[in-house]
Amino acid sequence: MYKYLVKPLLFAMQPEKAHYFATGCLSFLSAIPGIPSLIRSIYSYQHPKLERKLFGLTFKNPVGLAAGFDKDARWYNELSHLGFGFIEIGTLTPKAQIGNPKPRLFRITEDQGLINRMGFNNLGAEDAIARLKNRKTNIIIGGNIGKNTLTSNEDALADYVSNFNTLHDYVDYFVVNVSCPNVKDLTKLQDTPFLLNLLGDLKHINTTKDKPKPILLKIAPDLNNSQLDEVIDIVTQTKIDGIIATNTTTSRDHLKTDQKKIEAIANGGLSGVPVKKRATEVIKYLSEKSNKSFPIIGVGGIHTAEDAIEKLEAGADLVQIYTGFIYEGPSLIKNINKKIIERYG
Repeated sequence: MYKYLVKPLLFAMQPEKAHYFATGCLSFLSAIPGIPSLIRSIYSYQHPKLERKLFGLTFKNPVGLAAGFDKDARWYNELSHLGFGFIEIGTLTPKAQIGNPKPRLFRITEDQGLINRMGFNNLGAEDAIARLKNRKTNIIIGGNIGKNTLTSNEDALADYVSNFNTLHDYVDYFVVNVSCPNVKDLTKLQDTPFLLNLLGDLKHINTTKDKPKPILLKIAPDLNNSQLDEVIDIVTQTKIDGIIATNTTTSRDHLKTDQKKIEAIANGGLSGVPVKKRATEVIKYLSEKSNKSFPIIGVGGIHTAEDAIEKLEAGADLVQIYTGFIYEGPSLIKNINKKIIERYG
């Protein structure tokens, strides 16, 4: 139904408008008595062998929704009906910000990809808490945190600490995002000295909390092997709980889409099928080089169940979808979970 009815309607709209239309429809339908149960019966797939235990949390299945889809924690209750094992909100910043000028989200259908330069548009961490307090589901919620665009890199540490303290009681794990290419100079924060300082501070603050939360680092697919070695050293030194690999890419190599169209879109992070191969390579490198010493959440170009299996066999413990969710629809979640049981029993 999605591919033949819903997707053509959504893809006839400007991508950002389509996003709000689709989530609005999901919210409307979920408010009708009996509909959430119907949605769950169609899309949810449960099996005890899908359960995963990582960094002190129990995931009912290993398929999550990546950050960026539900930035402000508006729809996580409704999205949980679709069968996800976990949902990551954000990226959230301490203060609300409108992000980059529109249009800022583009489909490149020939490559089954998206290019976005959203710029951390969100209503701020405090605003999200009101909705996180109204959690109607026991699904695991991750909090993806970043800095405000107007905050200088010299003052970035304070933004991450503020977010961490603000959201600590309301999310189940944290993701430190320093790898998004759509916020000016943000990727410079991937430098080892800053990350050691930032993650060290967050780990220390975490120990002062009544219930410490797992801390993960999200990295870019554009890092070379030497930089990935540094990531492994950072995880070892700071003892954070894991890595999310990977974010979007700035690369435009080997695209089928007309070059003039790509040039007209200009800057932005590319996701979807074009990043699949590199994301898997990064996962495999980190897993093998570290001797699988820390958990990895694999994300990037998962459009089929086999794509997810590829990430898991490369060394990922969990996977996340975003662009594949948009192109393939909610049945992708069920298909992945069924394939995992078929493959591994």
